Amino acid sequence: MPERVRITAIAVMIILGLAAAHTSKAEQPEGEATTGPCSAPEFDQFDFWVGHWDLTWGDSATGTNTITKEYDDCVIIERFDGTPATPFKGMSVSTFNKRMGKWQQTWVDNQGGYLDFTGEYSNGKMILAREASIEGKTEWQRMVWHNITEDSLDWNWEKSSDGGQSWETAWQIHYHRAQ
Repeated sequence: MPERVRITAIAVMIILGLAAAHTSKAEQPEGEATTGPCSAPEFDQFDFWVGHWDLTWGDSATGTNTITKEYDDCVIIERFDGTPATPFKGMSVSTFNKRMGKWQQTWVDNQGGYLDFTGEYSNGKMILAREASIEGKTEWQRMVWHNITEDSLDWNWEKSSDGGQSWETAWQIHYHRAQ
């Protein structure tokens, strides 16, 4: 097959694939079941986090976090801004991996940080964890979203040096939905 024909055929397949996958929940007629790629109930487990939030931690530190659900309701995108308390800023991208049956999140920030987490929603908490090497020692790190209500929640950054037998809270942020 000539190169030009092969490229054209590939482009047509991509366009047809995108068109077929483009059904979003918002485009479904009222009362009709959603059958898009991210219509499984697990994709709604992180919806409690979606919104604009005012944050507090420590004695009086404040910041903001904006969480959106995008890409046909398949991806949760976080934009954290620690100012004025700290110049720390970052973002995360989260999605439910159907093959694994778990949530996955990737975090990047303005300090050059990159972290990847895996976890699940259970018993009213979202817990995402990772194994890390800190100064040559293995440490488990996790984020726990808990005390979840419509207008507030708490988020903990926790670490464990004993393989997850015990956890120490290193940082806690209280979220309050912005008005």
